[in-house]
Amino acid sequence: MIRTLLVDDHAIVRTGFRALIEREADMAIAGECASLAEADVVLEGGAVDVLVLDISLRGGSGLAAVPDLRARHPALKIVMLSMHEAPVYVSEALAKGADGYITKTAAPEELIAGIHAVHSGERYVSADVANVRLRPAKLDLLSARERDVFVALARGRAPKQVAAELGLAIKTVYVHRASVLVKLGARTDHDIYRIALENGLVET
Repeated sequence: MIRTLLVDDHAIVRTGFRALIEREADMAIAGECASLAEADVVLEGGAVDVLVLDISLRGGSGLAAVPDLRARHPALKIVMLSMHEAPVYVSEALAKGADGYITKTAAPEELIAGIHAVHSGERYVSADVANVRLRPAKLDLLSARERDVFVALARGRAPKQVAAELGLAIKTVYVHRASVLVKLGARTDHDIYRIALENGLVET
């Protein structure tokens, strides 16, 4: 029996997914929670095989919690639920230790398939974003400050504006820009914009 814990701050979403899971002969609901704090209580009981976790919750980020959950519950399988289809979210979720990523716009059957897959030790990404798994997660190579500079430049800010917004010296911005170009295999600010656009960090 695959014991599944649902964590989403929208009751209607939990109800829908619960109904799907309860139809499966080899699955059971270990609990449903609206927050990470509630989930921690259930997880401490140890009767959970798969955690289905919303990527963003009112009381904190589900995505940011993944490394800690992985460290405290190494046997736990984690499937992220998200409204986001942008590659950057998928790659970041997998990089942080999630075992699966399913969008809320995917077919309902994908949730069941995903739970089965991760419980068997596989990674699972819903069909609408499956191609993302094959893309190199180059953005993961950037430091936090390089990422800040990268996003600011991609949004059309001049280096002087970036320096003012981030509280950096103009020379430091240029150093970070040079590092971003090397790490992302880019040559121009247009390349930076294109990469950010492909990863859903800016809009056309």
